[in-house]
Amino acid sequence: MSRAAGTAEAPPAVGVSGVSAMPPPCSATGVARRPLRVVLDTNVLLSLYVFADSRFAALRQRIDSGAWLACSRDDCLAEFRRVLGYPLFALDAAAQAAAYAAYASRVTLDSDPPACPVALPRCTDRDDQKFLEAARDHAADWLVTADKALLRLARRNRLGGLFHILTPEAALLA
Repeated sequence: MSRAAGTAEAPPAVGVSGVSAMPPPCSATGVARRPLRVVLDTNVLLSLYVFADSRFAALRQRIDSGAWLACSRDDCLAEFRRVLGYPLFALDAAAQAAAYAAYASRVTLDSDPPACPVALPRCTDRDDQKFLEAARDHAADWLVTADKALLRLARRNRLGGLFHILTPEAALLA
């Protein structure tokens, strides 16, 4: 897993309801834009790496192509690994390992949290707070989720422009 990523110019602002087009791969000067930095919650990861949900295949393709830089933290990855083992999904050990490895090979982990982290609103679901923190700590552009508690924060505009929270459907339109 890679631990570092370069920085470059910021992508256009994107909101939950009004999303703009993805930036072109190169700016007018011919300089490559940096990939869009995204944090994906566990349910989105399940859609992309376990169920291969065809509605969201383009999201995984953006990660695989490098247009998006998937960012995470160890505790978020641990949750993904744990959820892969739930009996509900009936995944054998090989399928669990394959799904985890497919994502882990693409994700960037932040080993050093910021020295002075910006305060975040509290999510009503404590288990989801780590995704907000990962998005903040990675200076993510987006947190892609279908989680109602996280989406409520987006509707209430509680993040002060740090990053945007989008549904997978909204991310597809961007």
